[in-house]
Order: sequence, then C-alpha cells, then structure tokens
Amino acid sequence: MATQTITQVTSQDYPTYPLEKYVHPPESKEQLQYVDIKTIDLSLYDVPGGKEKLTAQLKTAAHEVGFFYVTNFGLTQEQINRQYAIGQEFYSLPVEERLKHRAALEEGNYNGYRPQGAVELAPGKGDNVEMYNLFKFIPQTQRSQPEVIRRHWAEIEHVHRHIHEQVAHKLLRLLARVLELPDEDALVRGHRYDANCDSALRYMMSRARTPEENALCNNIYTRGHTDFGTLTFVFQQPVAALQVKPSAEADWQWLRIPEGHLAVNIADMVEFMSNGYLKSGVHRVVSPPEDQRDADRLGLLYFVRPSDELNLSVLDSPLLRRLGYYQDGGKDMREADIPATEWVRARVKKNWSMTDSKEVLSMGKYTTQVVYD
Repeated sequence: MATQTITQVTSQDYPTYPLEKYVHPPESKEQLQYVDIKTIDLSLYDVPGGKEKLTAQLKTAAHEVGFFYVTNFGLTQEQINRQYAIGQEFYSLPVEERLKHRAALEEGNYNGYRPQGAVELAPGKGDNVEMYNLFKFIPQTQRSQPEVIRRHWAEIEHVHRHIHEQVAHKLLRLLARVLELPDEDALVRGHRYDANCDSALRYMMSRARTPEENALCNNIYTRGHTDFGTLTFVFQQPVAALQVKPSAEADWQWLRIPEGHLAVNIADMVEFMSNGYLKSGVHRVVSPPEDQRDADRLGLLYFVRPSDELNLSVLDSPLLRRLGYYQDGGKDMREADIPATEWVRARVKKNWSMTDSKEVLSMGKYTTQVVYD
C-alpha cells in the first residue's frame, strides 16, 4: 500500500500531528449483487420539512431492512482518512506491543485490543480478525493506551464525540419521531456521552487469507450476527466483504460503502425497544472477491451502546400501540430490572465463548440468535 507523509496541520478545535497517509485500495471490479438501501442526508435535518422527510425514509429502512446510509454527517474526508491512518499505524506495531493493551474479554469488556484468532471458525482454526476499541473519552473508561493513540488523543476524541453527539443523537431523535414518541429526546437520554456505557470507536483489521484457509473457514471472516448495542456506523470500505440479509427469506447481498457515506445498522436495543417493529440488521463478513483476495481489510467503525441509565423495556409508542406491537397495556412489556448495559456485556461474553453457530441468548423477555449461518 502506497504511503506518504502528511505534514502537521492544526485544526481550530484540536492539534493534529504527522501521519503516514492511508490510501484506500481500489474497489472490486467484479459483478456483485449489492443491497439497495435508503440514504439519510443529514444536511436536511435542520431544513424546514427535512426532519419529516428523513423520518419517513428512516421508518421504511429501519422497519424493513435494518440498514441505511448516512451522508453529510459533518466530518471531512481528510478527518476520516486520518482515522484510517491512525489504525494503520497501530497495526504496524509488533503484536507484543498490541497485546499490552488487551481488553478484558472474558469479563464481557471490549475496551482495548482483541487479538487475532480469538474466535474459532473451524476446528483448530481461529478467525483472522483483530480489533482495537476506544471507549468514550470519560474518566470511568480510561485504561492503558499505545503511544500512537495517546499522540492523536485530541483528534480521536473530536471524531468520537462528533459521531456520538452530532450523528447518533440526530438519528435517535429521528427514531423517536418514527415511533411517534411525544418526547424527541426519549432515546437520547439513554445514550448521553457522559453516561457510563460501552460505546466505542473501533479500528478493525481483517487479515488476508490463502485460498486454502478461506475454504477451511467456508469463506467466513465473521459469522452472521446482529449487533448488541443500539446503532453501528461503518465508514468507507472499498474492500468488499460485508454482506447483509435484508430479510429471513432473502439471500445474502453485498453492502458497498463509498466515499462520503456511512453505513448504519439498527442493533438489538432498537429492536427490543420497538418490540420487533424496527429490525436489528443481520450481517456477516466474508472473504473478498478474487480481485481483492490478497488485501488486508482495515475498517473504521463506531458502536453506539446504551448507558447504564437505560433499562430494557418496550417504549410506550403510539405507533406500536396502533399496529399491535405494544400489548397488555404495557403491563408485561417492561423489564426494568435488566439494565441495558447488562445485555451488552452478556453478548460480549457469549461472543468470546461461543461454539455453537445457532446459539441463542435470552435475558428476561428478550431473546436473540447470537450467530447465523
């Protein structure tokens, strides 16, 4: 991969320091079946009539597929590319250095480094995925960090907070409008940036494998699953590997994420809070097509997860009542004794220890299939 040095730049909000430029690999030229999903243009958010238009688009996308694009989300291409460059520098460190910052995975905590090979895809064959997760920039989530992260700390925090407060919060307000909640901030309050939760920015590396290794793992990088938080954001990714399942009956389809787009998927919390009306998007990662087979795949993602101020419960939504998704007058729909963060940690533990590709996780009235074919 070609690199060149970026000279130091100073933002009006934070200092930035030299990085080796990250160059995205070219997109695949193979004919792939790409999924057709809606685009939420956040430049319309504050335009008269814009929220109404975006709400209608999001209602369809979140109910039918669980995936959509977001454009005009307030970060420049240079800011995004620099985050890829930070990830690139992290993964150039010796593995011994990366392992110094290993996450407490056995405790259900992804804060830090998850090494390659942590999940068994075939007998004796671990996965080819490693990841570094940066939890929110609040006192209770701080831990050891490699020097490359510390050096770019202010820059990463700016991006981290922007995604959470300027993108996720807008989408949560739109979802509240979809559900016709009288309080537009009803979901935002369970996802405050300063509240304790496992929301994270992730630098994710999927290492290229040989054809023989791919065959042994049935061409799977990451088994099909839903995400266990609230929303997931995936930035530009030219290396085709992400596939979605638009419905239970549909075949897997490829998801393309071009420059200037975020791919967003609804996760379990939204499905639970809407009693299944809004869909948690089923997706997986597979080996890239032939013309990208030898490319390592560096990903940049952000996971919005609920805070400890939110309990698992179905929202008392006029829409859900009208459509029959809110039953028993609310008597049996609330599970106030289950903090949402408890569900998240249980899912992480299940991911770490899973052996059955059909494994199901249940907690209270809430059940999800952890892994799909």
